[in-house]
Amino acid sequence: MTQPLPTPDRQRATTVLDVARLAGVSAMTVSRALNQPQRVPPATRQRVQAAVEATHYVPNLLACGLRSRRSRLVAAIVPALGSPVFSETVQALTATLGAAGYHLMLGQSGYGAAGEDALLQAVIGRRPDGIVLVGVDHSRQTRERLAGCGMPVVETWDLTPTPIDMLVGFSHADVGAAVCRFLADQGRRRLAVVSGADGRAARRAQAFTATAEHLGLPAPVLVEVDAPTTLGHGRQALRQLLGHPAGVDGIFCSSDMLALGVLTEAAHQRIAVPGRIGVVGFGDQPLAADAEPALTTVRVDGARIGREAALRVIGRIAGAPAPELAALDVGFSIVPRRSG
Repeated sequence: MTQPLPTPDRQRATTVLDVARLAGVSAMTVSRALNQPQRVPPATRQRVQAAVEATHYVPNLLACGLRSRRSRLVAAIVPALGSPVFSETVQALTATLGAAGYHLMLGQSGYGAAGEDALLQAVIGRRPDGIVLVGVDHSRQTRERLAGCGMPVVETWDLTPTPIDMLVGFSHADVGAAVCRFLADQGRRRLAVVSGADGRAARRAQAFTATAEHLGLPAPVLVEVDAPTTLGHGRQALRQLLGHPAGVDGIFCSSDMLALGVLTEAAHQRIAVPGRIGVVGFGDQPLAADAEPALTTVRVDGARIGREAALRVIGRIAGAPAPELAALDVGFSIVPRRSG
């Protein structure tokens, strides 16, 4: 009868002493070979590396961090990991931090303050070297905790005159105002906003409405949907808007996904876009240009936001003067395509 293969002892992790015994060196030599390889002869480094690979040893980074006072980790908190609008930012954060020897730890807060509060308490307790946040809407408890944590903090994807520490973003109010003027310039007069229920989208909607009133247009119709927004939300919103007594001829959606839902429902109901209704999204996701009709949308340089946020964390750790790490407004642009 074939004997079963022995199973690894999952109650005992491989230690530096196991590596040292296999390599025939001291534990101090193993530590030096892994952390200061330039101080160890090449032949010894090779023996240690071979022992590491044979034992599947993973260095205890927590212990190393306690000695060096650096974890080499930067935490980024985003509202939704599945949201494509933040993907460029996360990729740029990862690449820029990685080039400087740091790793990104990613967390999802959701769109409510309670989720962010609980997550940040856990993150701060693990002492990353820096924290990057999406948005500036935080509870008082979180603001106080972040202000007193002693870590570099960068808020992104928004602007405020009172950042916790550093800031890289743009004005959502300016976006809303610019899109309203764009639709008005296209001859749209009966406007609507389909908005996710989050603070940044709300600021765009408020500025859109205020600008319409300034231009002498009727007050835009507002349809608010849950966040994160979906294509289905957009379809439902258009059905709701089509029942409005005054009618609608221009719609600003708080995400490209919502706008694609509006386009899908318009096609289903044989409503001409842009003939009868103009549609503008937000985010300029890759699928926007391939929609039918191609989606007019707002483009934000998410990669630049991620890159600049990472550089600010790295700069603060290196002791760069505060004026060099001031708030940065990356701006935005409207990308006109056929749907507008």
